[in-house]
Amino acid sequence: MEGSDLTGVRATAAGAAGPAPLLTARDVEVTIDGTEILRGADLDLAAGELVAIVGPNGAGKSTLVRAVSGLQRPTAGVVHWSGRELRRMRGRELARARAFVPQRIPVPAGVSVKEAVTIGRSALLRPLGRMTRADRAGVDGAMERAGVTGFAERALTTLSGGELQRVQIAIGLAQEAPVLIADEPTSQLDLGAAIDVSGLLRELADSGLAVLLVVHDLALAAAAADRVVVVHDGRTEAGEPGEVFTPERLSRIWKADAHLTAEGGRTALHVAWIQSR
Repeated sequence: MEGSDLTGVRATAAGAAGPAPLLTARDVEVTIDGTEILRGADLDLAAGELVAIVGPNGAGKSTLVRAVSGLQRPTAGVVHWSGRELRRMRGRELARARAFVPQRIPVPAGVSVKEAVTIGRSALLRPLGRMTRADRAGVDGAMERAGVTGFAERALTTLSGGELQRVQIAIGLAQEAPVLIADEPTSQLDLGAAIDVSGLLRELADSGLAVLLVVHDLALAAAAADRVVVVHDGRTEAGEPGEVFTPERLSRIWKADAHLTAEGGRTALHVAWIQSR
């Protein structure tokens, strides 16, 4: 996305004097089938903060979020959720700490938006447990926050890409966890839908939710995020967007002659697309 225009005011990033991190990961290593994917990655996330994870294709962005989410076992390193070590957390405890929104969910025929969000709420229920009034209120609240109440009775198969992505976010919100992790939610969306979904995630962070966003679009990351974590060569580099997206780093990591500008709520990535050899 060469020019992004996200409305709203970016929330102030949580610094050292801010709230205690909800997520802390140190020296995370992941090896899959003998291939080392991560070799000492770090990550922090606090309430009211949107952190974007970026990096070249195959760098390990999704592996990092899956590792800290408990969906991929780290080879080494330590991950804490609100001070609780990840390896000691199971089932509903982990579901109450974070909600994970994958790149794509199955879209079965005959399932409505409300039914899908209700299924998301089931992560908090005990085996064979029934939905309570509080659970039903949680489903309704999640749909309202994600902006899908207006088409709650529509079948998932009738939705556009942007609408379906909002439903996926609503499914995550139904867990009422303090952290929402979205793995490349804009990767298959057009410009308008990508701006819409990114704006929703920014609004959720501004309301106090901690949001961890995996994204390819560097201009979008710069526009929406308080901090950016770059995954490269199995390690991480982090900072505010203006500190991270320097011409030197864009050249070193993405092999691009590029620079990023931000002014008046508009962020643009200026790239020398065609270079003489």
